[in-house]
Amino acid sequence: MNAWYFLCLLSVVAILIAFSNQYVLKLQTTIAITTGSVVISLLLMGFTQFYDNSFTESITTSVASLNFNMLLLNGMLGFLLFAGALEIDLKLLKNQRWEIAIMAFFSTLISTFIVGGLCYFTFHLLGWELPFIYCLLFGALISPTDPIAVLAIIKKMNAPEKISVQVEGESLFNDGIGLVVFTTIFAVAFSGETATMSGVAELFLVDAVGGVLFGLVMALIAHWLIRTSHDTSIELLITLCIPTAGYALANVIGISGPLAMVVSGIFIGNVTHSKGFSEASQTTMSHFWHTIDAFLNSLLFILIGLLLVVLPVTWAEVGLGILMIPAVLLARFISVGSVYKIFRRFRDYDPHSVKILTWGGLRGGLALAMAASIPQGQLMVNGADYHTLVVVVTYIVVIFSIIVQGSTISPIIQRSIEEGAKEPN
Repeated sequence: MNAWYFLCLLSVVAILIAFSNQYVLKLQTTIAITTGSVVISLLLMGFTQFYDNSFTESITTSVASLNFNMLLLNGMLGFLLFAGALEIDLKLLKNQRWEIAIMAFFSTLISTFIVGGLCYFTFHLLGWELPFIYCLLFGALISPTDPIAVLAIIKKMNAPEKISVQVEGESLFNDGIGLVVFTTIFAVAFSGETATMSGVAELFLVDAVGGVLFGLVMALIAHWLIRTSHDTSIELLITLCIPTAGYALANVIGISGPLAMVVSGIFIGNVTHSKGFSEASQTTMSHFWHTIDAFLNSLLFILIGLLLVVLPVTWAEVGLGILMIPAVLLARFISVGSVYKIFRRFRDYDPHSVKILTWGGLRGGLALAMAASIPQGQLMVNGADYHTLVVVVTYIVVIFSIIVQGSTISPIIQRSIEEGAKEPN
């Protein structure tokens, strides 16, 4: 089946699942679509295993032919990050800037090393002789919370304002940090390069700081063009240029496209929205980007679920993936809880902040895309390809994160809301 036709088919399936969910399961849409696609994957695997069905085989072949890494990192990601950043309130973000910056940087680094250490200990305990640098690589790709998964769920749950901004802000920024850490460890693991402080600092400055500055420049240009335009359609097309040509240009010149999208989205959503667009254009823009966000999220999460049909899964790898779930959660709890001990010396916070940030720190497509970028056949561990092992383990952590954590975060948030309402003004 042609890749474009296949994506069109998946779009319809995702929308039908979302529509049925309104009346049947009534779950959060992202969770419902991911759950539905996992069920479809299991059914496809069953049919291809026990029946000679050309249709199911063509679906499986079509899923395998998709380059998930390219589709997400060089396609959907720019749109999803830009659309998510448009919703961020800059005033609230400023008020939480230190918390978000510290969690995006230090918590990601702390979690990377904790996950890497726990992975190394667990694997060696079970007889899997995996070098520490490759365990650390897994820690780097799984530690950043995925902005796509987080924003799709948290923003629909009416979380307390301060916590919501922390979760959304951290998830939007820590993917840039995570990608820099992953790229550095990747270079050491597969090219034999020695990591130096100057090399890491240069990579960070070029990639992260360059992305921030480039995003600001794009936003200023778009702001000026929108202010001088009087046509709503042209104004929308100008915003569309940012996650398309702007994101592509950022990747070509070697800076962080994701961070550029976040900065541009925050600027356009806060400054241009009020000072550049007319009232009619403001409403149209909001509806336009809400629609794009909802559509691409639906397509992304059905793809995540369907990846199961092409993974060469073994029971040993499934077991390792299950063991990594508590390791990732423990690393998240320690990395967030440790910085909150410092935060609480200067400001009062919701008593459930660490719980919400830990259990609400979802993983998603970004982790899978980074795992898929690991080269095949470079390292064998107990007869298994390291690439396959990491992809399977990451997939299990991601599915647990989206379905289990995403569907059970509501009671914690609700408790926080109720306790906040009881406090005297």
